[in-house]
Amino acid sequence: MKPTDKPAATPMLSDFLCFAVYSANLAFGKAYKPVLEQLGLTYTQYITIVALWEQDDQTVGSLGEKLFLESNTLTPILKKLEAMGYVERQRDPEDERQVRVRLTKAGRKLRERRLESSLAGATGLAPDEFARIQKAVASLRNNLIQSVKDSE
Repeated sequence: MKPTDKPAATPMLSDFLCFAVYSANLAFGKAYKPVLEQLGLTYTQYITIVALWEQDDQTVGSLGEKLFLESNTLTPILKKLEAMGYVERQRDPEDERQVRVRLTKAGRKLRERRLESSLAGATGLAPDEFARIQKAVASLRNNLIQSVKDSE
């Protein structure tokens, strides 16, 4: 290195996009925690219920794909939600290898709480900005997943 060459700047933690996404995820968790504690739910249990609001009566496999969770991670969550009375699991009569999950009346009733709308305001984003960032982060996630698949 010549004396006039500047050494490459050491990147700052705040320069890493992965850290911005990671720390935003932690901040979301903290924002959701007090509301979810009142319901006795974890964030992962909550998003599982949200996925079932979107499409009830689905297989554990399809639910895991939507949530980006492996079956060995999702099954204990479903067992806990079942013990709480929010979901029921049953073997698919047409394919005994598959387990189907559906919301109970209590699980459907949770939707009335409208947690997502109350917490959207905590972001401080205008609705159009919120939608734009959500789409950008989802696109980032999908690109990363595809990159990993392409390198396998």
